[in-house]
Amino acid sequence: MKELFLFLQKNRIAPRWVIFLLDTVTCGAALVYANYLRFNFNLEKIYPDAIGGQILLVSAVNAFFFLVFKTYEGIIRFSGLKESLRSATAIFYSFFLISVLNIVCRFIKQPDVVPMSVLIIYFFTATFLVFGYRFLIKNLYNQSIKNHNTSNILIFGGEVNGSMLKRTIEQNGNNNYHVLGFIEDDDKYIGKSIDGIKIFSFAQIKDLLVPWKIKTMFFAKQDFDLTLKNEIVDFCLENDIKVKNLPPINDWIQGQLNLNQIQEVKIEDLLNRPAIKLGNAHVSAYLKSRKVLITGAAGSIGSELARQVAAIYPTSVIVCDQNESGLFELVYSLKQTFGNQLAIEEFIGDVRDRKAMTQLFVHYQPDVVFHAAAYKHVPMMEKHPCEAIKNNVQGTTVLADLSEQFHVERFLLVSTDKAINPTNVMGASKRLAEMYVQALQQKPLPFYVDDRGVIDEKPVPQKNRKRTKFITTRFGNVLGSNGSVIPRFKEQIANGGPVTVTHPDIIRYFMTIPEACSLVLEAATMGNGGELYLFDMGAPVRIVDLATKMIKLAGLVPNKDIEIQFTGLRPGEKLYEELLNKAEEVIPTDNKKILVAKVRDSAYEEVSAGINYLMQLANANRDDEVVIQMKQMVPEFKSKNSKFEVFDIKPQELNIPKLL
Repeated sequence: MKELFLFLQKNRIAPRWVIFLLDTVTCGAALVYANYLRFNFNLEKIYPDAIGGQILLVSAVNAFFFLVFKTYEGIIRFSGLKESLRSATAIFYSFFLISVLNIVCRFIKQPDVVPMSVLIIYFFTATFLVFGYRFLIKNLYNQSIKNHNTSNILIFGGEVNGSMLKRTIEQNGNNNYHVLGFIEDDDKYIGKSIDGIKIFSFAQIKDLLVPWKIKTMFFAKQDFDLTLKNEIVDFCLENDIKVKNLPPINDWIQGQLNLNQIQEVKIEDLLNRPAIKLGNAHVSAYLKSRKVLITGAAGSIGSELARQVAAIYPTSVIVCDQNESGLFELVYSLKQTFGNQLAIEEFIGDVRDRKAMTQLFVHYQPDVVFHAAAYKHVPMMEKHPCEAIKNNVQGTTVLADLSEQFHVERFLLVSTDKAINPTNVMGASKRLAEMYVQALQQKPLPFYVDDRGVIDEKPVPQKNRKRTKFITTRFGNVLGSNGSVIPRFKEQIANGGPVTVTHPDIIRYFMTIPEACSLVLEAATMGNGGELYLFDMGAPVRIVDLATKMIKLAGLVPNKDIEIQFTGLRPGEKLYEELLNKAEEVIPTDNKKILVAKVRDSAYEEVSAGINYLMQLANANRDDEVVIQMKQMVPEFKSKNSKFEVFDIKPQELNIPKLL
C-alpha cells in the first residue's frame, strides 16, 4: 500500500481503463453483497447461476452508463463531490433501467431480471462503495504527502473563498500547508465548522496562534473592518507569522483558484482608513454625452482619470501629455480595453505652449477639462522655482483661459494639500494656480453667450451669464504614484536597504489613486463654479511606522535585516501636511466625505497682474525674485528648511535688482 501511494505521489496517474474496470468490479461486488444481505447470508437460498446472470446484466448496463458519463476521466486522488456525484448518477441510471426491465417482465408475467429488493440494496451499496473507495484513496494520498515540514495555517473568511482555499490547498500536492482553523468577524459563522474545521473569532483564537505554531495567516475575505485587519497583521508580524492575501474571486483563473495567485499582504491594504466609494451615477449621466480632455494623462492621476472616464463611454476622451512614451502606453492600454467602442484621441504637447493648446481646443472642442499636469516633487521644485511657475502656474493659466475662450462647460484643477500654508515652492505654485482659477470664476464677462451660442454685448446680470465652471480639488499623497514613498521603500527593501526616512516624526495623509480620481470626477459634476473641494483623508500615517511595517511584511526584521536611516528633512519639506488653512472654513456637502473650503476671494485683475509679473520673472530665470513675488502674492507661504527662508524675514530690505 505504501508503495502504491509513493507511486501516486510522483504524479503518476492510473490509466482510464483501470478506473473503469475498478468501478465495474465494485458494482458487481455490490450486487453479490446485496443478494447475501437480502437472504440474511443464507447460502442455501442463493442460486449461483441466477447471481451469475444478474452480475453480467448489471455489469453490462453499468459499463454503458460509465462510458456515457465518463466516470473514468477523473483523477481519483483529486476527486471531489462533483466527480463522485457523476459516478452515483451513472449507477442510478443503471438502477432505473433495470427497474424498468423488471416492470416489463412483470407485465409479461416473467420473473424479475434482478429482484427489486436486491436491486434496491444494490443501488445504495454500489453508491456507497464507489463514493467510499474514492474518498479512501484521496485520504490516503493526502496522508502520504504530509511531512515534518508541514506549516500550520489559519484562514480568515469562512465563506466561499475560505472553503475554496482549503480545498485547493488539500488538492495541491506541492504545498506543505495544514489548515487548523478558520477565523470570521461575522457572528453567525463563529462556532460552526467547514469540513470538520472549526470557525473562531480572532479574540477566541488569538492566544492560541503561538502554541499552535501557526506559520501563515491567509486573508480569504476582501471586505471587512480595516482596524481588525491591522490588529491581526500587527499581531502576526510581532510573532513571525506570515500574512497573505487571496485575490478577489473575479481575478481567479477561469473561475478556479491557483495557489500561485496568492500574494503577500501589501501596505496599501493596511492604510488607517477605509476605502471610500463615491456615488458615480450622476457622474456617468453627465460625462456620457461630453468630450473630455485630460492633461498630464501619462501621469499617475491623469492615467487613472482617463481609465475611469473611458469606462463611462463619453463622446470622446482626449489625453494630452508631453511624455510621448507614457502617452503611447496609455492610449494602447485604453484601446486594448475599450477597442473601437470609444473615441480615444491623443495630443502630444506642453500645457505652457499657448499655440499648441489653442490648436488642441480648436480641433477637439472639449466640453470638460481635467487639468492634472503639474510638477510635484518638492525638493526639485525648490531648486528650480522658475520651472515650477512656468509649468504649474503658466500651464494652468493657459488651460483655464482657453477653457473660458472656447466655452468649456467645466474646468477642474487637480491641486494638493501642500498648497495649504505652503512651506515650499511647489506648494506655493499650486496655491497660485488655485487663486487664478477661482479669480477667473469671478471675472466680469464682457459679453453674454446665450444657449444658442449667440454673443450679445449688452450688460447682463452675472447670474444669467453662461460661463465655464472652474472647480478645484485638494488631496494628499496617493499610494503608488510616480516617485511616491511606498514604491521607493519597496525598491530599497528589495535591494537590501537601508530604508531612508527624512525624520522620525514626519507624518502624511494617504489615499489610493482610484479614490483620488473618483473624488475628482465627483467634484467635477457637483460643483457650480468657484468651489475648492477637500477630501476626508482619514488619520495621518507616521512614515517611520509605514517603513517598519513594510519591512516586516517582507518577512524581515527592521534595523536587523534592513536598516532604517533618518536623512533629515529635505528642502521645503515640513513634518506634517494640513488639510485646511487656519483662515479657511469648511462647508459640508451631500457627501459626508467631501467638504468645500471657504477661501478668501481675490480680484481677477490683481491676481492676473501679479501672475503676469511672476511669469516675466520666471521667463527671465530670476529665481530669487520669483520666490519673493510668490511670497507677496501668497502671504502664508513661509519657507522651511530652505535657502529661501531669508525672504521671510524682511524681503523689502533685500537688495534685489528690478526686472529689466
